[in-house]
Amino acid sequence: MTALRQAVAQRTTKETDIVVTLNLDGSGVARITTGIGFFDHMLTTFAKHALCDLEINARGDLHIDGHHTVEDTGIVLGQALRQALGEKKGVMRFGHALVPLDEALCTAVVDLSGRPFLAFDMPMTCHRIGELDTELIEEFFRALAMSALMTVHIRKEAGHNTHHIIEAGFKAFARALRMAVELDPRVEETVPSTKGVL
Repeated sequence: MTALRQAVAQRTTKETDIVVTLNLDGSGVARITTGIGFFDHMLTTFAKHALCDLEINARGDLHIDGHHTVEDTGIVLGQALRQALGEKKGVMRFGHALVPLDEALCTAVVDLSGRPFLAFDMPMTCHRIGELDTELIEEFFRALAMSALMTVHIRKEAGHNTHHIIEAGFKAFARALRMAVELDPRVEETVPSTKGVL
């Protein structure tokens, strides 16, 4: 019987207090509260397309700006992902997706490599959507990749509407991660690496 791939992670600092509950083998149920409406929407979209159950309760110093809340949410989500994956036995390891949203088109590639790296190429013309500074999207994905110890590439292939670009990027990442964490029946209890560890 396959072990449950679930985790709860928490991080409390003078700037934020964040709790993330993650089930990698869920159905896409999300309960997200960060205080930043558009960010909540993107995290809900992520859960839906990654087919993971995700609960995030984040309280941060939004009276300053959203930076600490967004970045620290990435850190804690990455911690939960690492915990839920455990030794990564039997996973597909690699995932990729190309996702459109109207005129926008984004590519995402994920490797559960154990080597944290982010390549982010998503130029946007609008600097703010609702209460979210759009430059924080890169900070979120960098914090997530570093904390989860995975390699992530996200690229805008086309598009001019910033909302569409960001949403296509989140959906592409979600689909790529869903593929990477999927269990491969041909691999079973081994780690998909010649090193024997990820």
